[in-house]
Amino acid sequence: MQDNRETSRHRRAYGAVLALALATAGTAPAFAASTEPVPNSMAALGDSITRGFLDCNKIADCPMESWSTGVDPAVDSQYRRILKINPAINGQRYNLAASGSKVADIQAQATAAVADGVDYLTILIGANDACAATVADMTQVSTFRAAFAQALDGISTGLPNARIFVASIPDLYRLWQLASPIPQARSVWKLASICQSMLADPLSMKPADMARRQAVLQRVIDYNTQLGAECALHAHCKFDHNTVFNHTFSLSDIGTIDYFHPSIPGQAALAKGTWRAGFGW
Repeated sequence: MQDNRETSRHRRAYGAVLALALATAGTAPAFAASTEPVPNSMAALGDSITRGFLDCNKIADCPMESWSTGVDPAVDSQYRRILKINPAINGQRYNLAASGSKVADIQAQATAAVADGVDYLTILIGANDACAATVADMTQVSTFRAAFAQALDGISTGLPNARIFVASIPDLYRLWQLASPIPQARSVWKLASICQSMLADPLSMKPADMARRQAVLQRVIDYNTQLGAECALHAHCKFDHNTVFNHTFSLSDIGTIDYFHPSIPGQAALAKGTWRAGFGW
């Protein structure tokens, strides 16, 4: 079952600007043979990263390139890796992520996953909570934790035997470091108002701008702490222990339409890193 819950919200937000212009493997060691049951079905919750936004080289979602449920051999998603060891999962995947989503939005996605009765869920959420117009507009840490807790509680209640994998939020500060020297990146960040809490005035080294970027970095760290702490309260939930956040991704992992979303190599890096940090199937 394929990705039939498309969203146009992110597409509308970027469309006009990006038309003119036309986040990751970790180093965690491999696990020993797992005693965890290999899933027969899965769902992906999250935002535009999990939707593969822009990865078909057009201003649209491209879920076939998703690190979680995609089918492109070049990405070798978690779904494809499971399929190699359990053919029963063939076609039983649901990409419920929605471009533009914040943590408050995954409650609805979680409800849909429960209705689908899946055995396994991946969650990558939070970049949009930090990527606000200003630092003041970022989601408060307590609010973030409460929304994430509600979603996990719903999953654990509705799918008590499902395995849940929670990925950390990528390092937005590293994104700024890598791409800010590129004129085209600076231009599209400004024109499309991409992640202005981090990416506004990208060449400025004024103390206020440096402090602003550090505040966003700290907020991402705080969000990741909450993701891990809440996941630890659920018997079948596994946090990646900051594998995604700690990955030193390169420019080739960033798409060149908006210099923000993962490229296909970036999606492949996410698939590889999260798989190694996962349940060890």
